[in-house]
Amino acid sequence: MSTLRTHDGRSAAEITGASGQDTGRAPEFLNGSRRDAGTGELVRQATQQVSELMRAELRLAVAELKDKGRHAGTGAGMFGGAALVALYGAGALLAAAIAAIALVLPVWAAALIIGGFLVLVAGVLGLLGMAQTKRATPAKPERAMDEARLTVADLKERATHR
Repeated sequence: MSTLRTHDGRSAAEITGASGQDTGRAPEFLNGSRRDAGTGELVRQATQQVSELMRAELRLAVAELKDKGRHAGTGAGMFGGAALVALYGAGALLAAAIAAIALVLPVWAAALIIGGFLVLVAGVLGLLGMAQTKRATPAKPERAMDEARLTVADLKERATHR
């Protein structure tokens, strides 16, 4: 079973700080042999390993939500920039309309060109902001949840085959 990687290539172990265990698989017995330990010791080891696994999954979920939150913040900032540039565009278009009424061609034509350019810039920023916001939704740790489901399925399979 392969280890999940984030968009920047880091593994779950690197994100969560887990050391010595592959978080992509269920942990093995600590002493390597099932016959060497009694039932009580095996139950204690299993409880400890499940507890460590759940902590690692929670750390992975937190890291994933932080990443999505960062994308949501970037998208919101770009939407704010788009709104500001659109406001300037509207102001320039209003100035162009006033200049068109007051004078004949040269002044309003220049203002109309500038206003159209600013509205175009606002459209590009809006599309970029929408793309960033889509990367942040839904706000749930999908990769961590998928890995937890795989781990539970692996543990159930191991339990039924022993």
